[in-house]
Amino acid sequence: MTAVLFTCAGQRVDIVTAFSRAGATTIATDVDQLAPALYHADRRALVPRVDDAGYIGALRDLVALHDVRLIVPLTDLDHLQLAQARDDLGGAVVLVPGEETIARCADKFLAHEFFEAEGIGSPPTWLPGRLPEEVRYPVLVKARRGFGSRHIYRAADARELEFFLAYTAADSMVQAQCRGEEFSVDVFCDLEGRCLAAIPRTMIESKGGESIKGMTIKDPELVEFGCKVAEALGIIGPANVQCFREPDGELQVTDVNPRFGGGFPLPTAAGSRYPELALALANGERPEPRLGDFREGVLMTRFFSQVILEESGGTLEAAPEQAEAVPGDA
Repeated sequence: MTAVLFTCAGQRVDIVTAFSRAGATTIATDVDQLAPALYHADRRALVPRVDDAGYIGALRDLVALHDVRLIVPLTDLDHLQLAQARDDLGGAVVLVPGEETIARCADKFLAHEFFEAEGIGSPPTWLPGRLPEEVRYPVLVKARRGFGSRHIYRAADARELEFFLAYTAADSMVQAQCRGEEFSVDVFCDLEGRCLAAIPRTMIESKGGESIKGMTIKDPELVEFGCKVAEALGIIGPANVQCFREPDGELQVTDVNPRFGGGFPLPTAAGSRYPELALALANGERPEPRLGDFREGVLMTRFFSQVILEESGGTLEAAPEQAEAVPGDA
């Protein structure tokens, strides 16, 4: 069985369990012993913070201990550290893109400039000191490095724009508000940046920037757009492309997250086989693209769940009533 190390596991029980069902041995890490995903993995480990000098060393030790073949980050927090240490992690395949791609995805203004240069649709976007004389409202004041829909404010006119630019504590940009329908495209690329799969889904409802209700759709234009964006950026592994189809039909990308998206359970249920593709890459295989190979009309509606823990021998363990739901031990 292929051993997979998940970093910053947090609440991503869905991803850890999907890899387990795909046949992987799962090792989850986090800085917080109460991270729920730790208790749904075959093995778990507490590691230093991602900005600690010992972080990469701790991961390297786990790679050696468990013969890890694949490292999958579950948030954006350690992408840069993992990319920089790619050749220093015991030969494990690290499922993150290069440093330049990470920088572009992290900074939404840099991403906008890149998309414009590549001829990829992106909403008109300006830095606060470079606004045109005529601005079409409404516009959004958005943090350049924001996530989870934080530090986003809608300005209906010049007065509100001036207020929100003064109010926000984040390094921000101003972006025209899209007027069309919003979609997400979950893509997966191989180690050469070749797009292997792209699954579009509707955004029926989101909370905190994360999709909680949606449906897969077979839209060839969205599939092609997701692939174009991913390959232009040089994505390695998973990414979530967020975009709008404007009233004139143009597709405009608003954000790209180079990781498994919050709506991961939906493409998984629709037959994405993204865990199987990742495991194939870890084992030196070169899978062929499978664009369009998924079920449309699959709906997702998400809910809260929990892990119940009890102290045993000085460590936290899943309570007996959860024994069947939690596959691993310490």
